[in-house]
Amino acid sequence: MQTRKQQVDSRKYSLILASASPRRKELLSWLEIPFAIIPTEIEERSNFKRPSKVVVDLARQKGLATYQLLQKREDFSKSFFPVVVAADTIVVNGSKILGKPKNSKAAAAMLRQLSGKEHRVLTGVYIGIFDKDRQLYHEDFFCSTSKVTFLPLTEDILRRYLNSNDALDKAGAYGIQGPALTFISKVDGSYSNVVGFPLSDFILHLKRNLGYTRDRIGRWRELFG
Repeated sequence: MQTRKQQVDSRKYSLILASASPRRKELLSWLEIPFAIIPTEIEERSNFKRPSKVVVDLARQKGLATYQLLQKREDFSKSFFPVVVAADTIVVNGSKILGKPKNSKAAAAMLRQLSGKEHRVLTGVYIGIFDKDRQLYHEDFFCSTSKVTFLPLTEDILRRYLNSNDALDKAGAYGIQGPALTFISKVDGSYSNVVGFPLSDFILHLKRNLGYTRDRIGRWRELFG
């Protein structure tokens, strides 16, 4: 028969990805931890002006929207202990935020702005953990930044890229993991951050929030089930 302490220790966290992005799904799957995908719709508007604040705020809004939905489950805080992960990515040219273009015309305008220049890609990440022992919800969020440099875009290259239909669902009108690599000359910082999810930074933050620091090294993946 299990003791009460053994029963408590056997409880598992449930990792929840609050995003429908296939790119974030693929990146998170490399952790080899089971997770569920439960996105929610938000307006994606922020009262902040600074890009790093905006992207973290949007990630937090997404995460909280999913967390509020999960709270309605009957097994919440009994046998279901969620760890909610959300993210938002923006491209920043100078001080101007470039989100997802509404159409091909808007995408072409964004790409012309980035042509032959360096810009920043910011991803805000939200981690919300319902502590199974203390019965408290803890939030953490951070922003990762990478720098990307484009070659000068000729009209032929621009037209070919727009015809690939790769631009419309991505911040800044391009995705680094696709045909845009034909005109990206340099990446300074995390590649996965430019894809949409800074995986190595996320692992460090997740382990820290689970109590795994340099002084405590263990099999933190076993906390999830």
